[in-house]
Amino acid sequence: MFRSVVNPKGVYCGSNMAAWSRLVRFQAADGTEKFGDLLIEDEQELASKLQNNNLKAVELQGHGPFGPFVRGKEFTIAKLLPALRKSDVPIIRCIGLNYMKHIQEGGRKPPPYPSIFIKPNTCLAGFSDDIPIPEIAQDGTLDYEGELAIVIGKEGRNIVKEAALDHVAGYCTSNDVSNRSWQKDPAKAGGVPQWCFSKGFDKFAPLGPMIVSPSVVGNASGLHLWTFVNGEERQSSPTDDLLFGVEDLVSFCSHGTTLEAGTIILTGTPSGVAMGMQEPKYLKNGDVVEVRISHLGSVKNRMVFEK
Repeated sequence: MFRSVVNPKGVYCGSNMAAWSRLVRFQAADGTEKFGDLLIEDEQELASKLQNNNLKAVELQGHGPFGPFVRGKEFTIAKLLPALRKSDVPIIRCIGLNYMKHIQEGGRKPPPYPSIFIKPNTCLAGFSDDIPIPEIAQDGTLDYEGELAIVIGKEGRNIVKEAALDHVAGYCTSNDVSNRSWQKDPAKAGGVPQWCFSKGFDKFAPLGPMIVSPSVVGNASGLHLWTFVNGEERQSSPTDDLLFGVEDLVSFCSHGTTLEAGTIILTGTPSGVAMGMQEPKYLKNGDVVEVRISHLGSVKNRMVFEK
């Protein structure tokens, strides 16, 4: 396992040489909110210690989730909070058609360059939040897309691939919740797929529960992603099936465009979405979707149809 590189005073000392390995936001026993570096070795330990109320973190003293930080004392976590909030994230950039098997299940050809669309920051949701489904999206085509999320920690423009990881704060688990009829039904979307509206409803991008540094997982190419609906496995894929990897995406998204700190890049979903099934198993009111990525933890959210 890679180790974080910290200077002798414990101060953040460079883009991918973070003062932390697994960044969380939490509530301490006295009710105060803090950032911290989780004292765990893997995501299984996170789940077990959270359940047993003995999850601990070293406080990171600083302003905002991207530092600079000074390491403080150890705290027991009373409540784990979303690591990022709307005010921390200027935009969510999303990549379509980026897992080879997902491209194949959709009957498409691999794109020559990454296909990019946008989710607003109002799509952000916590790792255990209910996801409100607006009436306009309650048409029987609600779908899940388990995804690896890149969190930009250092602003950049025209970033070369060789320097891409210097701009990456870390990675999270996410779910690109989608409505397929508004995405591709010609009666609603017109003649071409329309991604932004169909995927841009409030809380359609749960994130968390921690940001894991490249010092722990490198360029995230050695991870595994699973998606479960009511406990049934729907997606299972290694992240090395990505057509365009982390360095490619960070570099491409920054061409002529400033990637601000806090920008989220959703890297695409693997095969197994409901839309790709012979008889699609779309999401219904009350369904619970869990997306799990090795080393990053899981988001687990209930779909709640608004009345």
